[in-house]
Amino acid sequence: MIRTLTLLFAVVALAMPAQADERSDQLALLMVPQFSEEAVAAGVTQKYEGGWEFFVGGGGASLDCNHDGMPDMALAGGTDPATLFINSGKPGGDLAFKRGDLGLDDKMVRNVTGFYALDIDGDGNDDLVVMRLGENAVLKGLGDCRFERADRDWHIDGGRSWTTAFAAEWEKGNRFPTLAFGNYVDRTAPGAPWGTCADNFLMRPGAGEVPDYSDKETLSPGYCALSMIFTDWNGSGEPALRIANDRQYYRGGEEQMWKIEPGRPARLYRRGDGWAHLSIWGMGIAQADLNSDGLPEYAISSMGDTKLQMLDDPADRSTPVYVDEAFERGVTAAQPYTGPDKLPSTGWHTEFADFNNDGREDLFIAKGNVEAMTDFASDDPDDLLLQAVDGKFVEAGDRAGIARNTSGRGAIIEDFNRDGLLDLLVVNRKANVSLFRNLGRQADWGDRPLGNWVEIELEDSGGNRAAVGARLLVKTGTVSMNRTVSVGGGHASGHSGPVHIGLGLLDRGTVRVQWPDGSWSHDYRFLANQHIVIKRDAADVAYRALGE
Repeated sequence: MIRTLTLLFAVVALAMPAQADERSDQLALLMVPQFSEEAVAAGVTQKYEGGWEFFVGGGGASLDCNHDGMPDMALAGGTDPATLFINSGKPGGDLAFKRGDLGLDDKMVRNVTGFYALDIDGDGNDDLVVMRLGENAVLKGLGDCRFERADRDWHIDGGRSWTTAFAAEWEKGNRFPTLAFGNYVDRTAPGAPWGTCADNFLMRPGAGEVPDYSDKETLSPGYCALSMIFTDWNGSGEPALRIANDRQYYRGGEEQMWKIEPGRPARLYRRGDGWAHLSIWGMGIAQADLNSDGLPEYAISSMGDTKLQMLDDPADRSTPVYVDEAFERGVTAAQPYTGPDKLPSTGWHTEFADFNNDGREDLFIAKGNVEAMTDFASDDPDDLLLQAVDGKFVEAGDRAGIARNTSGRGAIIEDFNRDGLLDLLVVNRKANVSLFRNLGRQADWGDRPLGNWVEIELEDSGGNRAAVGARLLVKTGTVSMNRTVSVGGGHASGHSGPVHIGLGLLDRGTVRVQWPDGSWSHDYRFLANQHIVIKRDAADVAYRALGE
């Protein structure tokens, strides 16, 4: 199979000169952001090291752990210690971080594969889920970027698995979130690693005033999960759990989706439900409502080409039947777009975000050879696919300045200096992280601003204070945009904080919130280029000064 892919891509490479000319013409019509790599200058030095158990994973999470409005981050190190980096920069200024303390001992701070941040206990401080090779940990945020272990107090079984995926959602009526852990190969099984994928786990909270996850449900079979996300695929208000699985080690496996109904055991979608068999090297998964119809589309990274799944018949929301439009929309990203290497690519972290603030979500894919796999590209730069007016995507990684010969894994897309431009951190295997500062659009006299923007922070009542699962309907002029607050997806990496939305040339808009319980807010008016806070039942938005 791999040899066939190699021959196919050799043929495709012959057509690349003409494609390069077409791409240049397309990019001339788009605002291409310019990035400057500033990791060392910003005080961020962190590598993802280790043997074959750390060929996968390698992620991080952004969060505001001291409530100053500036995003901090936790980064995995593999066999090197994981590290907390506290943002010491100023709004609109240079990127700058200082090292903090995760509160883990020397054993637990190592063998970390990734992080996700969310406020589990509803106290207003983000907590950290620490995924590891071996026992996982959950760190309770104490404020002022201090943490302490809480997995035992909250009866979260850290297990002994090789955890590489995580997602969370608040099921209706629950004060605390449902947690899903995705695991890779069971190294203790006979014949490992071939055909020995570990099961995954779903942890639902018990009733009470403090989190209690004594109830752990096994999601079997597991097919070597590398990413998972809760998604309301049909607009029913009951998110399902989608899992991207790595075919390298499973036998008879496929991509999966589990039906998660309150008060009932999880149930796997099967052929009779309309779920079609798809077997790929599923590395990362991302969701976005690209056509503003209220339903998500999914990008799934793999070895070779990326998939872009859209519901086959949006009018039929009873069966999850999907079509792949990656080729038609220009997001296959099947081989390196620059440099001498034309073998198939290897995709990892996948995430939609509006890097140029034109109101259309773009697609970032971290790239990197697994580990000296000769049938796949060794010089495999990360992808930055900008979405054009016609809904198609155009590769801009080289023009934007992110095309580097590194081996990316997880990533964090975040406005680290709160200047209204999304920056990018990529965790690299056996090399320092790449921290790209977004400078805006290149001009003859330097850099100039991109489109307008707004950053929206939600505050809900009850335990789900960050309104995970809420949907934002933003309108600017005649354009409507949908965004969803979620925890999970990507590759071992997540973001907790305001939702960044590009507005293009418009300087104001309105937003309605569909809160996690399904209720809608009224229309809120806002001005562009602001960080706004919407509290449930508030009459108006509140404007937050940057850096508060």
